[in-house]
Amino acid sequence: MFENLTGRLGEVFDRLKRRGALTEADVTAALREVRIALLEADVALPVVKDFISAVRERAVGQEVLRGINPAQMVIKIVHDHLTDMLGGDAVEVDLNAPAPVAIMMVGLQGSGKTTTSAKLARRFRLRDKKRVLLASLDVYRPAAQQQLEVLAKQAEVGSLPIVFGEKPVAIAERAMKIAAREGYDVVILDTAGRLHIDDVLMDEVAAVKSKARPHETILVADAMTGQDAVTIAKTFQDRVGLTGIALTRVDGDARGGAALAMRSVTGKPIKLLGQGEKLDQLETFHPERIASRILGMGDVVSLVEKAAETIDREEAEKLAAKIQKGTGFDLDDMAKQLRQLRKMGGMKGMLGMLPGVAKMKAQLNDAKLDEKILVRQEAIIMSMTPKERRNPEIIKASRKKRIAAGSGSSVQDVNKLLKQHQDMAKMMKQVGKLGKKGMMRGGLQNLLPRM
Repeated sequence: MFENLTGRLGEVFDRLKRRGALTEADVTAALREVRIALLEADVALPVVKDFISAVRERAVGQEVLRGINPAQMVIKIVHDHLTDMLGGDAVEVDLNAPAPVAIMMVGLQGSGKTTTSAKLARRFRLRDKKRVLLASLDVYRPAAQQQLEVLAKQAEVGSLPIVFGEKPVAIAERAMKIAAREGYDVVILDTAGRLHIDDVLMDEVAAVKSKARPHETILVADAMTGQDAVTIAKTFQDRVGLTGIALTRVDGDARGGAALAMRSVTGKPIKLLGQGEKLDQLETFHPERIASRILGMGDVVSLVEKAAETIDREEAEKLAAKIQKGTGFDLDDMAKQLRQLRKMGGMKGMLGMLPGVAKMKAQLNDAKLDEKILVRQEAIIMSMTPKERRNPEIIKASRKKRIAAGSGSSVQDVNKLLKQHQDMAKMMKQVGKLGKKGMMRGGLQNLLPRM
């Protein structure tokens, strides 16, 4: 989401680092470029002015200009103020209220409200062990209620039965009554949206809020909307009252400035980040980690958390035991590792969280990382017989042709995969000699598919 901004700020700070000692003029020139970068990234002008003013006040102080490493001090000041602009500390969706806790999702049509509602319901079920009821109040968009019903089944949560012709306020009232009667912990009310803000929409959302009395009112906003997102957020805050914001499509080609400005303009925290359509693609918004990503410092904490969430501990322990015993790393094991990498967001998603990778953007683009290669490589392995997967050395010319035909790939692709497997098996053998701790230190470089 912040690719362009990260690139621009990286260039500014690299020039500062090369100067060594800094003068006030150096800092002023750098902040002028930071100002332009923020404006080009769609950050609202008043927010940019306040930000630059606050950074400048600290950055031209004697302790910075005469410090041992003034450029690093300036970068730290920018990082700290970015974190403050984004909200300071992470704020979770609050469930600390008598059950059933009502959460109302609001926003314009197409912002991702329905998908985000289902993602949030799944998160509450798995992470917080809550019984969740999803209720669609969108009686205008064709099949909107049926869509939420389907998503509720996928998320394995409850769905309010549809009564055709029922009005939104009545639906909200019925949802709260059923939730109380049937012992649900949380009710998520997915309200209707419009293509643009109008009085009818606002009056309806206000009426639903008055009846349901939600503990949280969360604005779902598309990160790709640009400066309009700030106007939308301010209008909903003024007319309805918000408790938080969920940003969607953060994996898109957005300039990201809306995210930086929404917290400042509304005074309400961004609580959630959503990317993609999959129901597990929702995460807590951590201002400090996002600030680090913007400044190219990476986000290793989030990467480790994602790994902890997605790694099948039982499978990992089986693989560790297998390698320690010296029984080898076969192609079935490799297929499991490829699936694991996909679950963690693929190669680009994972690399984007590593420090310094932003500076390698050009090289990464030249490398043309193809996320589909993970799927293709798994297809190649699945086209093999169980015997071939256990004993790759038996795969000769005729078998390679059959496997290539069965997986829709070429013999060259099969050869590449077999070579990659050999490299991984060799690495795993070395790791096995180091014991369990060595297993954890194995590294990812041999797992990434070669292009």
